[in-house]
Amino acid sequence: MSELAQRIAGLMDRAKADLTELVSIPSVADPRQYPPEECHRAARWVADAFTEAGLYDVHLAETPDGSHAVVGHRPAPPGAPTVLLYCHYDVQPPLDDDAWTTPPFTLTERDGRWYGRGTADCKGNIVMHLTALRALGDDIPVGIKFVAEGSEEQGTGGLEQYVAQHPEQFLADALLVCDTGNAEVGTGTATVTLRGLANVVVTVDTLAGEVHSGMFGGPAPDALAALVQMLASLRDPDTGATRINGLDCEGGWDGVGYDEEQFRADAGVLDGVRLTGTGSVADRLWARPAVTVLGIDCPPVVGSAAAVPPTARARVSLRVPPGTDPVAARAALTRHLTEAAPWGARVTVEDESAGAPFRAATDGPAYTALGGAMNEVYGKPMAFLGQGGSIPLCNVLAETYPRAEIVLMGVEEPRCLIHAPNESVDPSEIEHMAHVEALFLRAYAAVGSPAR
Repeated sequence: MSELAQRIAGLMDRAKADLTELVSIPSVADPRQYPPEECHRAARWVADAFTEAGLYDVHLAETPDGSHAVVGHRPAPPGAPTVLLYCHYDVQPPLDDDAWTTPPFTLTERDGRWYGRGTADCKGNIVMHLTALRALGDDIPVGIKFVAEGSEEQGTGGLEQYVAQHPEQFLADALLVCDTGNAEVGTGTATVTLRGLANVVVTVDTLAGEVHSGMFGGPAPDALAALVQMLASLRDPDTGATRINGLDCEGGWDGVGYDEEQFRADAGVLDGVRLTGTGSVADRLWARPAVTVLGIDCPPVVGSAAAVPPTARARVSLRVPPGTDPVAARAALTRHLTEAAPWGARVTVEDESAGAPFRAATDGPAYTALGGAMNEVYGKPMAFLGQGGSIPLCNVLAETYPRAEIVLMGVEEPRCLIHAPNESVDPSEIEHMAHVEALFLRAYAAVGSPAR
């Protein structure tokens, strides 16, 4: 074991203590659910920790959505490049507390994994950064720019707007966006594509108000039934594949695949239930549009009356792959829903967020250095992965710093169950990815400062 690897292994008890403390802070950036003071407490913890790890002027910067980003830096040695380290300290709400085996804001070790909200997404990546910097100590051979976002999970865009207003604060040669992870435990992976996002809320109105289903049911048009019919038209009736008029729903993935049985296990697909769509799992996840009905407003089963629903509403999400314009995709979704309405039902479609997909260029010196680091730590070549989720900040960074290399990596892997109950992280991934990051910073220093 190298001296650097030994140093990182020796820091793992501290990493666990740090993550235990961070997870205990319920930093959900939604004041309707949790006090804003909790996010401020997490931000102060991050600022203090990275100051202790050797960064300068680490402070809280208010962003346009009211959240606070933690920002700091360390000057580059003469002739050395600069690397931006990104993470976020806010987390998803626990959702169903009863579905958690152990308390969501208490780090609990079980079967070799660390459980708790944020252990992987993204407080595990905060600890990964800290461990890499602590292992290097005063011998950090590149310049560092650091930012920890405070509202990433809410999607309110505070940091994206802040970057546009303060581009000089984040100018770097390589940007490590550490909010993704590996294809599986033990396989060093860079995420090179992200799907974009196009959301709408569709409302269907058919009656002036509720009417008794016994007296009027039959000829009276049921708004909920109309909505169900419209939503069903978004999928192939046999395969369940996304089918939206005017949108190309085919495409192929040429990177690392995703074993179907592994996907079934990772996603918790019930026995006997078929996967939807056609082609490989990777095609469906990373190279094709995918529609999801996120929620429906209609009468609940408990307490429902014998009445024909006059109105119904649904929130529909469309993930779009690289090469697809999210605004055009949202327009196609809107047209499809409107044209699919039966019986002359009145349809209103409200636009929600739209985020562009992302594809990284992988032929530069940062990827060469990263590939060497991954190979040394994991003993095999770096894999390339897509991700079905969206990170709008990546597009802002790509537009603001067109000559910088953007790398997406981190401690997450499918078993982490990010955003779900019983989120967890494999501590070996924190250790190994901290080692990768430290080796990368050393190797990338030899590149010198590219012209930006």
